[in-house]
Amino acid sequence: MTAPLFHLEPGRLDGVEVGGQVVLDGAEGHHAATVMRLSSGEEIQLSDTRRLRVTGEVIEAARGELTVVVSDVRREPLERPRLVLVQALAKDRRDLQAVESATELGIEAVVPWEAERSVARWKAGREAKKHAEWVSIVRTAAKQTRRTAVPEVEQLHTTAQYCRRIVEQAGVAVVVLHETEERSLDGALRELNAVDAEELHLVVGPEGGITPGEIERLVSSGARVARLGRTVLRSSTAGPAALAGVQVLLGRWSGPGSPEAGASGPVRRQ
Repeated sequence: MTAPLFHLEPGRLDGVEVGGQVVLDGAEGHHAATVMRLSSGEEIQLSDTRRLRVTGEVIEAARGELTVVVSDVRREPLERPRLVLVQALAKDRRDLQAVESATELGIEAVVPWEAERSVARWKAGREAKKHAEWVSIVRTAAKQTRRTAVPEVEQLHTTAQYCRRIVEQAGVAVVVLHETEERSLDGALRELNAVDAEELHLVVGPEGGITPGEIERLVSSGARVARLGRTVLRSSTAGPAALAGVQVLLGRWSGPGSPEAGASGPVRRQ
C-alpha cells in the first residue's frame, strides 16, 4: 500500500534535505497522529501542495504531531500544457462530482462557470462559501490520490468574463465539449496544436447544455468545439472523460520511458 500523503503549507519544505527532520503538526499532524495513529517506523509522504514531495519515516509520535526523518526529496517537473477544467455550475452536486473526478485524473486548475442554462447558482453573499466547498473537494481528492500539487480553484466566471480572459491570455487552447458537434476531441487538439499551448481548457456545460449564443462567443474567442463519442454525457462525466482522453492523447499515461507527446504525440498538427 502506498504511504499516506499529508499536505503542508507552501514553503514548509523549502531547504529540506535527505537526513533532515520535518515536524508534521497542525490539522494534518492531528489527523496523522491522533486519527490515523501513525507511529515510529511507518513511512509517510509530505507535500508542499505545489511541486515538492518528501518521503520519510516517522521517528517520534507525540500528541497531535509527528517527527519525520527524510529519506527522499523530489521536485516534480512542470508539464505543458497546463490542464484546466471549465466546469459549469450544475444541480444535484454534479459539478462537484466532475471536479472531484477531474482532480483524481490529473486536472491542474478548475474554473467554476456560471453558464446561461446553469440551474444551480452561487447566490449573492454565498460565493465565498461555495468557492470554499469546491476547494475542499479538490484538496481531499488530491490527497486521496497522492497528488503532490493541489489544483487551483479560480473565482466564478460568467461567459463574458471567460471569453474576455481567453482572448487576452496568450498561449491558451480551448476545447468546448458539445453533443451536436462532429469534430472529435483528437481533431480539435490537432487544430489547436494543443501540445504546444501553455494551457489547455476543457469547457463543460450544465444539464441543459451550452446555448448557441455561448457557443458562438466561445468560438469567436478562439475555441474549438468537439464531441466525445456517440453518447450524450452528463455534466458530471463529460469533463473527466475528456480529461482521460487528453491524458492519453498527450502521451502522459503511456508509462515510464515512453516518448514525450511533444516529440511524437498524436495531437500535434501535421
